[in-house]
Amino acid sequence: MLKTPTIEKLQNLKLNGMLRGLEEQNASSEYESLGFEERLGLLVDRETIERENRRLSTRLKQAKLRQSACFEDIDYRHRRGLDKSLMLSLGTCGWIREHQNIILTGPTGVGKSYLACALAHKACLEGHKVRYYRVSRLFRDLHAAQGDGTYLKLMTSISKFEVLVIDDWGLENLKDQQRNDLLEVLEDRHGIRSTIITSQLPVEHWHEVIGNPTIADAIMDRLVHNAHKISLSGDSMRKKKA
Repeated sequence: MLKTPTIEKLQNLKLNGMLRGLEEQNASSEYESLGFEERLGLLVDRETIERENRRLSTRLKQAKLRQSACFEDIDYRHRRGLDKSLMLSLGTCGWIREHQNIILTGPTGVGKSYLACALAHKACLEGHKVRYYRVSRLFRDLHAAQGDGTYLKLMTSISKFEVLVIDDWGLENLKDQQRNDLLEVLEDRHGIRSTIITSQLPVEHWHEVIGNPTIADAIMDRLVHNAHKISLSGDSMRKKKA
């Protein structure tokens, strides 16, 4: 008699994990030997796992990562100057808790974007909110937001992500508005959020791309000085795999 009302209440409370767990327990005799607290504990565990899986799914959807990259699948066999001990340290996500940045530089094809996405995916697994942008898309979205009056809303949204990935930075010189936009994005994140940057251009040439010396100094101060710098080298991994 209590079965149907209990199920209905679990449905109304949206305790779907406990609901499925209860249905499994009722359908199997192997749970009959367990005490009340043990069975209840299993139901609570089931609800906890399903909620965390839903939150993870939401974080990964929000992240919009360019590649389906897994931290555990990073290839250390190719000679490209990748320090495995450093990467394992970054895999603990302590750099996020300490609000540090990561800069990945090197020629095309050496795996900069993959590493950035792998680190971002690991951050999602550890419960951090992440957003990926190719730099051209970031500037395009900010420009469009200025036109339709949603600029402040977009900037606020970007500032709330604990990890921001900016991919393919430095392919072309910045325009005046792009310099100002980038400075605003980094100012909102400095000391409280983390940023991952990938670029084919060595850090020492970034001033030239930014253009304005004063703004360049401000951007570099907020981005580079508290960053883990990973400089990759070698032949294109895409060509090798092909």
